[in-house]
Amino acid sequence: MADSARANDPRSEASKEKDLISRGDYTSTPFGKTTFFLTRALDPFIQYQILAHGAGTGLLHSVGLRTLSPGLPTQTGISAIDALGLSPYRLALFGMAVGSTVKQNIWVAFLSGEPMTVKNSLIIGAFNSFFNSLASYAFLIRATSASTESTFPQPALLVGGTLYVTGILTELVSEIQRKRFKSNPRNKGKVYTGGLWAWARHINYGAYTVWRAGYALASGGWIMGGVLGAFFFYDFANRGVPILNEYCEKRYGEDWDKFKKQTKYRLIPYIY
Repeated sequence: MADSARANDPRSEASKEKDLISRGDYTSTPFGKTTFFLTRALDPFIQYQILAHGAGTGLLHSVGLRTLSPGLPTQTGISAIDALGLSPYRLALFGMAVGSTVKQNIWVAFLSGEPMTVKNSLIIGAFNSFFNSLASYAFLIRATSASTESTFPQPALLVGGTLYVTGILTELVSEIQRKRFKSNPRNKGKVYTGGLWAWARHINYGAYTVWRAGYALASGGWIMGGVLGAFFFYDFANRGVPILNEYCEKRYGEDWDKFKKQTKYRLIPYIY
């Protein structure tokens, strides 16, 4: 299956090895995509155990790190939410974990046509859970937590939450727009240049960077938000965009060159 999934990918072998998603092939991979779906669906349960019950904090305490007290549970009058027993801040972070799972599972179930192996599904799922868990623990540790003020909501949560919502909705909407375009038989072999993609050629990558930075900022404060935002920006600018650009150049030819001229930004409009 791996060989057939690469058959229509015109990129160099070096580029293919750096990409966890095969391009140019639409072979059905139900086991791989089901693995992705289930792996991502597990993440909210992991984050809940960390935020609600302090799972893993015993190890942090053993090395001298202090963690926040649980805080007063949220009272919204909605039984399903109040039953979680999370403070307002923790509830917001848990919502971000749930939101990332929902967005990515919508993508794998309805928007992505490329094949996905079980191995790569596990890698991508573990990658996202790692960074979500990093955010949860950064919030719990007193030395790094963004919850350093008595009033709620704190500035870090307001700014981080805004970046998160903006980024994750931009990523989802852009992928829905592209899917609708590609689903029309008249557009076969054409590059999509409309909608949000008219603002940046890889707007979905840029949006992922934004919501990841926002999630980190809301959890671990301004420094963590900046560091992780820079990490994802660097990775996409130096790995993700170049290897996908190579594919698009070879698949779309002059149409891709024209798109690059009319849409000069690669990841984030007016920035890069």
